[in-house]
Amino acid sequence: MKEKAVELNTKFKNSKPQEILEYFLDEYGYKAALSSSFGAEDQILTHMILDIDKKANIFTLDTGRLPPETYSVMDATNLKYGVKVNVFFPKTDEVEELYQIQGINGFYESIENRKKCCYIRKIAPLKRALSELDIWITGLRASQSVTREDLNVVEYDEANNVIKINPLLNWSEDDVWEFIKANKVPYNSLHDEGFPSIGCAPCTRAVESGADVRSGRWWWENPEHKECGLHIK
Repeated sequence: MKEKAVELNTKFKNSKPQEILEYFLDEYGYKAALSSSFGAEDQILTHMILDIDKKANIFTLDTGRLPPETYSVMDATNLKYGVKVNVFFPKTDEVEELYQIQGINGFYESIENRKKCCYIRKIAPLKRALSELDIWITGLRASQSVTREDLNVVEYDEANNVIKINPLLNWSEDDVWEFIKANKVPYNSLHDEGFPSIGCAPCTRAVESGADVRSGRWWWENPEHKECGLHIK
């Protein structure tokens, strides 16, 4: 599968997102899925994917700590496109055990605690979602973070044994918002309040105009640590 990913990256590294999505949706069907956080990039991909195939596989991870604005855009998305985005939740017993160990906000105390919380609430549910897939579609862009500058449009995700595609990898922030406005794509209202990247409510805050896109995520940590583990090679 790794060799296949290299071959496909060579084929699609300069292709338009719609061309990439059309190929993988046609070739892999329900075995290809978008994981959506309902951020701006994922909303663009949702719009593109459902324009290609109304029955395409799109899922999200509900960590139990999402801001209300995220649920609002989830609802707006379902209504606009006539779909029900699939939802994966963390396991109840694991969340209960985490609370007994860390308390309600123990993730502020150390990177180890934060990564444990991320694992239980996000990574473990993601692994369940990906276990039946061959293709993982993401909204990652190279300019979002120093941890994402070396990504490829198509790559092999060894941790989950899937081919991972990043159709918007080379898009700029301006590209994103031009598409959203031109196509009236529903988006999270927190973007209008200075939140370029939105995750769990306790771990996300607004940033100043022009600041690094990911600087509002886990702001108490160094930039090179600012991944939850979903997108680590």
